[in-house]
Amino acid sequence: MTAVSFPDPTQPRPPQVKPTRAVMVRDVPVGGGNPVVIQSMTNTDTEDVDATLAQIARLHAAGCRIVRVAVPNRRAVDAFANIRAGTNVPLVADIHFQHELAVAAIEAGADKVRINPGNIGGADHTRRVIDAAKAARIPVRIGVNSGSLEAAVLTKHGHPTPAALAESALLNVRMVEGFGFDDIVVSIKASDVPTTISACTILAGQCDRPQHIGITEAGTVRTGTIRSAVGLGVLLNRGIGDTIRVSLAGDPVEEIFAAREILKSLKLASGPTVIACPTCGRTRIDVAGLAKQVEERVAGIAETVTIAVMGCVVNGPGEAREADIGIAGGAGEGRIFIKGREVDKVKESELVDRLMERLPALLAEKNASVARRE
Repeated sequence: MTAVSFPDPTQPRPPQVKPTRAVMVRDVPVGGGNPVVIQSMTNTDTEDVDATLAQIARLHAAGCRIVRVAVPNRRAVDAFANIRAGTNVPLVADIHFQHELAVAAIEAGADKVRINPGNIGGADHTRRVIDAAKAARIPVRIGVNSGSLEAAVLTKHGHPTPAALAESALLNVRMVEGFGFDDIVVSIKASDVPTTISACTILAGQCDRPQHIGITEAGTVRTGTIRSAVGLGVLLNRGIGDTIRVSLAGDPVEEIFAAREILKSLKLASGPTVIACPTCGRTRIDVAGLAKQVEERVAGIAETVTIAVMGCVVNGPGEAREADIGIAGGAGEGRIFIKGREVDKVKESELVDRLMERLPALLAEKNASVARRE
């Protein structure tokens, strides 16, 4: 039998992956070893300024640090200017086909623009966008996807292979660098997970520009979250990806929740992690309901803390003891554990309230411990 080798988890960045440079999107650093930035995109009508601002506020409250807004026409440019005036959240103007809209969006206050040189009209149009961005001192994201490869690249490779996508991205990066511009973010996206992983990995081995990663057109909240977690998880574990978007059909706030969990699962972001047993015939409390309540009530916590919600005496006490704080259920009741020590035994109806009462002191103790080590 052939031995299976696994990457060394202490070496998250393979040898061929280059450390990336940093760019600033308003006041948010992207790349250069900074924490991975979560972003999303509004799905409101951009011309509805109030609705768009309301969604931006919801996204930011959920943990989104950069928001992209579609700018498909001149009316949207005018609306974008009003949106820019109504929020301090970094805004990216998303432009396709019309370079004039990109220039106008920059003039309207965009903190970054996203273009695809493959559909913006060639080198001359791209240069005009880059010149405007250079004057405004904002970065440009060069986006490449499988549906808009240059004809020459597509002819060479036959179809949108990972190598074709990476080659297109590199050609466009080099073109923009040739215009004397340095504030570049690059992205390669495909709806196929293995294609995206391979293309982004190839690019990371040949380019030190920060990468925006994601699985485009990933699907609904359920399927899209799974596919994004697989694709982004592999890339992030390889040390690839400086900013991410989980693309889901539905409320974009769901994208932020999914992105946070992906990052937390790889220890790339702080925040509470709620673990819960899958339940079985031994369970005598409502584990799913309790876990949902806990998730909702700790959603605003910034500190890293592991909370267990376990349902029975088989694995429950042990798992609860391994967590920072946890519940181990019994028959209509449960025990609260902190750092492996049982501290309470209460009715099922009181478990979540009692856990939440004890959480602030635990967090204060963890913060004090970190401060002492530093």
